[in-house]
Amino acid sequence: MPKCVCMGATMQCPFGDIPAPLTVTPQNRVLEGAVPAANILDHKPLMNIPTFGLCKSLANPATAAATAAAWGVLTPMPCIPATVAPWVPGDPTVLLAGSPILTQDSKLMCMWGGVIQINQPGQIKVEAVR
Repeated sequence: MPKCVCMGATMQCPFGDIPAPLTVTPQNRVLEGAVPAANILDHKPLMNIPTFGLCKSLANPATAAATAAAWGVLTPMPCIPATVAPWVPGDPTVLLAGSPILTQDSKLMCMWGGVIQINQPGQIKVEAVR
């Protein structure tokens, strides 16, 4: 069974150069241990999903422009996540603030081609029951 995700979980984008922590605001009003639990709607760029350092995706306009200016030599530029849709799939059997809870096996699509995944869920005791 996948573990539930909470504040402090670590994520990775394949086009980023560093992992990043998930930020969960206390608006859901549910805690896992002493930190806020996440649902699939915790996907907002720079609010929930911080930068992953430098972005190596040529679908990112900044990286594409810098690479073109460098005569085709890949030139990573600062990551600004472009996550417009919620995490999928979450766990639809467990609702948190009216939306499925976020689980460790969920993925988040970035418009620049990255598939963000959870490396560490931020907690080790609470599991989603399916």
